[in-house]
Amino acid sequence: MKARIRKLVTVIEETRTEMGRVVDPPTRRAAAVAVIENPFAGRYVDDLSELIDIGEELGALLAERAVAALGIEGARAESYGKAAAIGENGELEHAAALLHPKMGAPVRKTLTKGAALIPSSKKRGGPGVPLDIPLGHKDAAFVRSHFDGMEVRVTDAPRANEIMVAVAVTDSGRPLPRVGGLQKHEIKGEDGLR
Repeated sequence: MKARIRKLVTVIEETRTEMGRVVDPPTRRAAAVAVIENPFAGRYVDDLSELIDIGEELGALLAERAVAALGIEGARAESYGKAAAIGENGELEHAAALLHPKMGAPVRKTLTKGAALIPSSKKRGGPGVPLDIPLGHKDAAFVRSHFDGMEVRVTDAPRANEIMVAVAVTDSGRPLPRVGGLQKHEIKGEDGLR
């Protein structure tokens, strides 16, 4: 693996009640986070292909870890998202190189589909900065019940010369959704929208 990983963290969240109402089955989401060395920290580099390749490796590793944490097969995952936080000696383009050109394909392969764009966020911050991972339905972006997010943090990351990268997946939408829109059973999953 090209990525020099200092730490891997997996977070599972399960909601069993909401506003005093039972959520049955519980909604579950998991995020897998890698804290890696930033090979370009402290210097401007035109060619970011090394980070692009690392993004591809991490896409597979993190998606597999998140799905395993939920204890489901990848095909049963419903939502996904990705995020990165760059330490102070990096630049936002380093996060873009990790998240965009190649990370999506291995995530989709792990989930056996994924017609919709994978929502993403990127930021710069120091140790303990929260990652706000946006979530959306993997096959149909218009499914409002799956517009969501997951916050995770690693208390000692990212250090100045590091990048914190995460992939999140869910086995459901939000607890007790009721704002209308396209329903799960109406998804065609052809164009990534409906």
